[in-house]
Parts: sequence; structure tokens; C-alpha cells
Amino acid sequence: MSQRLTVAQILPQMNSGGVERGTMEVNRALVAAGHKSIVISGGGRLIPQLEQEGGEHVAMQVWKKNPLSLFSVRKMRQWIRETQPDILHARSRIPAWVTWLAWRGLPEHDRPAFLTTNHGLSRPNAYSKIMTRGERVIAVSNTCRDHLLKSFPDLDPDKITVVHRGVDPQDFPYNHKPSDDWLKAWYEEYPQLQGRFVALLPGRITRFKGHLDFIAALERLNHRQLPVMGVIAGPEDPKRKRYLAELKERIRRAGLESSVIFTGHRSDLQNVMSVSDVVISSSVTPPESFGRTVLESLRLGRVTLGYAHGGVGEVLGTIYPEGRVPMGDIEGLANGIERVMNGQLSPPAPGNEFSLELMLTRVLQVYEEMAGVTPQSARRAA
Repeated sequence: MSQRLTVAQILPQMNSGGVERGTMEVNRALVAAGHKSIVISGGGRLIPQLEQEGGEHVAMQVWKKNPLSLFSVRKMRQWIRETQPDILHARSRIPAWVTWLAWRGLPEHDRPAFLTTNHGLSRPNAYSKIMTRGERVIAVSNTCRDHLLKSFPDLDPDKITVVHRGVDPQDFPYNHKPSDDWLKAWYEEYPQLQGRFVALLPGRITRFKGHLDFIAALERLNHRQLPVMGVIAGPEDPKRKRYLAELKERIRRAGLESSVIFTGHRSDLQNVMSVSDVVISSSVTPPESFGRTVLESLRLGRVTLGYAHGGVGEVLGTIYPEGRVPMGDIEGLANGIERVMNGQLSPPAPGNEFSLELMLTRVLQVYEEMAGVTPQSARRAA
């Protein structure tokens, strides 16, 4: 490392989700490499852990989708002037707008390097185009890169670097077995799961995760006298209470009230996956840009089924092609689960594709390349 960098990652909030996990992982990598790591967000439950792991947090209103967020532009610009970071790394659209407007209002020789990461397949409109404004643009998959180039034809392909998400094999070890204490607590909380075939759908309660397709597949299996316990593990969104009510009504109409469990947010998802017989990804439109949960499940050695589109299709196609189901094919999803019940699908083999180590190496390389091309010292001396 030629110089100690100060890197600020900017995202809406620090609660749960793939963006937050990636931010935490990059924070640890920056600290381990001797850089200064700062996260700017609206706060959240991960802040104490971030600070314990060597990062700093700056609270700022960078998450509300309304004009009030623009009041943060001046605050952000002042913070940049005072802190003089080397890299500004925006990971979401509102934070990117606030950061870009603040950054653009500075004299060119006082501007840090500005980077964006596209985590999702956003609608191609003026609001989303902000994620192409970075001097460099990270795409979390080839699927994401292709979507950006199709959505924004004027985007220079050379600005884009594909950095696939990755998982740590220590966090998701192959054939992981939960502790006896965890198992005891799990089955005390959900005794109806003991001795049953369990299909797990991990993911927050939002429509594009495809819960309705999952429930429809379980209903078809139930009609075949193949009872499956469905577990939906993910946080409930207070803004989507109507959707949650719709799911519960659909479960009632399918006669599955005693066969589907909502666990809410789980911080022990590797254990939950490990005690499930099959893990499902039925995300619909828009598709997942990467499909990290699918990767985690595969790394644990769990049979994993997912719709073969977007990032999920990309991950399954690389690691476990037999787990792919045509998009929207509920019958195919039900048939896949039945094949698992009959022992006709073997678990995925161990592998090292999409490793966390490679992901972090590439992200830090992008940071250092950007700082090396236009280092802060040279900019201020100009």
C-alpha cells in the first residue's frame, strides 16, 4: 500500500440486507489493510458493530426519498471539506444523489474520487441514472453490468468493473452443523418443524421475493399428498403490511396455515439453512442482481432451487445448474422440491467460486487505482 486512504461508504441505513453486509465486509477489509474507514448513513442497529470493528460512523439524512434529503447536500459538502476523504463510495440512489451534488459543487482540485456500486437492477430512469455518475462504477454481477449498459446506452463500458459478491467459507462452511444448544432452542420455538421436510425461503417480506409463487408451489405439493413445511425467514417491512396480509390470506385460502412459518429477521441464517432440506429463491421482477443468499446456501452444501434469471440464474449456472427453474414455472418449482424429497437431487459440491476474499481484493484494488490515478495530494497541489 503506497498511502493510507480515507474511504467513506455512503448508504441509506445500517440495519439488514446485502448492501449493509457488503459495507461491513469492506469496512473490515479497509481497517485490516491500514486504511481509514468511514460509513455515512441514517444510522441503524449495525453501527455498534461497525465501530467495534474499527470503522467510524457519521449520521446524515441520506435515505428519505423526498426533497428533504437535498438539505443534506450542504452538510455533506462541508463534511468533505473538513474530512478530505480520498474516496466517496455511494451504494444507493438517494445517497448517490446527495453525494454527487455535494461533490460536483466543489472545485475540481478539491474533489475526492467518486465511485458508485450498483447492487440492484433499478428502473432505467433519470432518478436511477445517478448510479452511473461515478468516475468508476462497480456492478455486482455480469447481469447487473448488462442491465446498466442496456438501460443507459451512453454509459462508457470501460467505467464499469464487475465485482461479484462473495461469501466467507468460515461463515458458511460446507456441511455446517448447528450446535446442540441452537438446535434445542430452534425446535423449542418451532416444534412443528421437527421430523418434517422443510423448504426455506430466505428474504425480506417484499413482493419481488416471490413469496406467492413459493406458497403456490407448496399448495401443489399438498394436493399431491406431499406435505412440506414452508419457512419464510426475513424481516417484515412496516411499509408493506398490506403485502404481508395478502400473503397470510393466500396461505389461509390454500389451507396451509399450519404448514407455513414466518420467523422474522434471523441473524443465524446459516443455521436455519443448515436445518432446512431445500432452500428456495423464487424472486420475480425485478430479478436479483446477484443472489447472495443462494450463494450462501450453496456454500453450506444445501440443495438450492431458484428461478433461472438475473443474478440467481448466474450463480446457479456457475455452481449448481441442476437447481435452475424456468422463471415463473410454479409447477417446475414444485417438481424440484418433490425431487429433493425423493432424493433425486444431490447436494452441490464444495467450491471456491465467488469468494469473499476475491471480492474484497477487487474492491480495495479499485479504491487504490482511483486514488493512484488522481491522489488527493496531487489534486490539492494543482
